[in-house]
Amino acid sequence: MFEKRYLASRFSATLLLLGAVAVAAISAHSYLRMHHPGPDVDRVVPREGFVHKRLSDYFQGLQDTPADTDVYVQEGEQPGGTLLVLGGTHANEPAGVVAAVVLLENADVKRGRLIIAPYANLMARTHTFPQDAHPQTFGFETSGGVRRTFRYGARTTNPVNEWPNPDIYIHPASGQTMAGVERSNLNRAHPGVADGGMTEQLAYGFMQLIKQEDVDLAIDLHEASPEYPVVDALVAHERAMELAAMVTMELEFEGIPIRLEPSPKNLRGLSHREWGDQTDVLAILMETCNASAGRFRGRTGEALVLTGEDKAYDKAAELGRLYVPWESWDKRIAERVGRHVTSVKLLAENLEFVRDDAGIVIEGLPAYTSLSEEGVGAYLRD
Repeated sequence: MFEKRYLASRFSATLLLLGAVAVAAISAHSYLRMHHPGPDVDRVVPREGFVHKRLSDYFQGLQDTPADTDVYVQEGEQPGGTLLVLGGTHANEPAGVVAAVVLLENADVKRGRLIIAPYANLMARTHTFPQDAHPQTFGFETSGGVRRTFRYGARTTNPVNEWPNPDIYIHPASGQTMAGVERSNLNRAHPGVADGGMTEQLAYGFMQLIKQEDVDLAIDLHEASPEYPVVDALVAHERAMELAAMVTMELEFEGIPIRLEPSPKNLRGLSHREWGDQTDVLAILMETCNASAGRFRGRTGEALVLTGEDKAYDKAAELGRLYVPWESWDKRIAERVGRHVTSVKLLAENLEFVRDDAGIVIEGLPAYTSLSEEGVGAYLRD
């Protein structure tokens, strides 16, 4: 009897061990797929006229590290100002990423210069947050029938590249204390440290780009959850407030509801605060509304990323828990990308009114209504 029980126990333990190994193997395969997604995932097709660079061209310390990322520069025939656009500071805010790609694939610069880093933090694109059930990828079909696929990613740098985080993160430039995980957050790491952690080095690289390229206007594209107070908003450093106010009025006039928020002086490490304080650039961060990043959401998948439709948010809107007019708001990613692209265009066009000889003229960009009605795929190249 004892021998039979022993054999049965061994058999059960073996089955459990094999099951655990199978789960680990499947998980490992899924995890590695984010690191090696294939040649067509996250691919960009820049419009003619863009010159390809790397962030390590501005800070050599990033060369041959996972923090190094692509930078594209296009210069118009007429001299003018220089505009920097970052997408993917937070890789789980897809409209910011896709808007940067749409800019890269459509912009025809006539005056001034346009610099785009579509995937600002590549290290954040190699994982998703545990237990958040986010999809690893999402995609669009172009007019030519080609599927363009992008990784979803996470808010912070992959722990493989930034580990271990401290219990408390002390922002190097200000001494302000934050939760330890913020050490891995690019938008808490500015202006960066040349010999710091990987995320701090990445932030330092962007600061060197701004200084070396003498950037006049820098825009960081983000998204926020519907229950977050600063959503569908421009957040501007005080020196950029006049420009942001002009564009806010133009957006409202065009039927695009937007709010204007000042960059908080007591919250350090953010792009709009540190870029504006450390250089004379006009620094602005933009937020659109992303239901897939929120905490009220229900089932999370590609459909939620692309449509924003969610019964839990419908109910939250009925209870008055959201900071956007949910009943009349178009929740699709096309609308959110349209907000970003239109705002970038208007900020560039109005720059000359606040900074002499810094005008920027960009043609070829889709209008807000065109993007909203035709979809993102219509403005991605094959």
